[in-house]
Amino acid sequence: MTAPDQQPGQEQEGDAVDFECRGCASPDVVPVVDIGEQPCADYFPSAETPGPDPRWPLALWLCRDCTLVQLGPVEAQVAEEPLAVESATSRAHAEESVKVILGEHPELGGATVYEFGSPHGGSWLDHLSAAGCRVAGADEQADLVIDVHGIVHEPQYGASLKLRAGRLAPGGLLVMEFHHLLPLFIGNQFDTIRHGHWAYVSLRALRNLAALHGLAVESVRQVDMYGGSLMVMLRHVDDVRPDASVDVIVEDEDAAGIADEVQLGSLQEAAWHAARALHDELVRHQAAGRTVLGYGAPSKAPVLLDLSKVTTDLLPFTVDLAPGKHGRRIPGACLVPIRPVEDLKVARPDVVLILTWDIADEIIAQLEHDGGWGARYLVPLPEPHERGR
Repeated sequence: MTAPDQQPGQEQEGDAVDFECRGCASPDVVPVVDIGEQPCADYFPSAETPGPDPRWPLALWLCRDCTLVQLGPVEAQVAEEPLAVESATSRAHAEESVKVILGEHPELGGATVYEFGSPHGGSWLDHLSAAGCRVAGADEQADLVIDVHGIVHEPQYGASLKLRAGRLAPGGLLVMEFHHLLPLFIGNQFDTIRHGHWAYVSLRALRNLAALHGLAVESVRQVDMYGGSLMVMLRHVDDVRPDASVDVIVEDEDAAGIADEVQLGSLQEAAWHAARALHDELVRHQAAGRTVLGYGAPSKAPVLLDLSKVTTDLLPFTVDLAPGKHGRRIPGACLVPIRPVEDLKVARPDVVLILTWDIADEIIAQLEHDGGWGARYLVPLPEPHERGR
């Protein structure tokens, strides 16, 4: 952890670490946010596993050259296949995104397409094939290259971006969607910092790194996925015609200071504050005699519950749609078991803590479709607050 008298981004004598930027390989990288040692986000042990679970350092570093925010040096983590079920929100987003892209670029209706997959799901290929696109072969360049929340799962962001540039045919379009660093920062979405997500990307950083591989940003669209994402269109430098949307987003990023190590460091105290607030809110409900149960067992839950010091005393269990998670538990100190959604409906808690807060509307609609039972819905970030039915 960062020493009490040490500001994030400042190194004490003896703190030097041999670490190069995952984007541009610059050695000029500094730590800015330290979340402490945390369990692997996608490791859901069986409910009977006593723990303690393995932990690794979890910290954000900033490259002073390309401005990429990224995980620092991290040891290997427990490997486990993703167990999540793709949300209705994600499926609808994939369909709508293809309509938007082909509507704006009708020449791509019968083009070759290559998609870099993501553990999150959300593939566009079925929709693109239905529109007449042909999936490119293993070694073939494509007119349309898609990466939807995939690249951040690869440790070397720069090398992975180079691979995507190499897949793009002359005159082609590369579409990259990723969780945007700006809403993470201003929305205090600290629970989205997790092992396995190696980069936390701003448009400025992507623009800087794209230039190293002969690419430039043409346009950008803000989308609601995962609490705030960007859909960025890139082309080879000789083909690009940038529009005003690019400068608008970069100006917003600069105004928030998300390329400034001191500003970024303020996320650490904001995270501790929100974590304490969530703990206090659950204690308040408990003191008032109200039962609180959770909805969702996302990869962001371990960090949120661990920092908030929430255990089964305050949250007896959570539920999830994914059958593969049933009978398991959230990793870390909380030990909160994961059960089927039907168990929540039977228990009829006074308060539902929505751990998958990025799809809160979908969850509330699901639980209220038959009238519900009068539960309150608690969203943990940026500060704990109730969401209306």
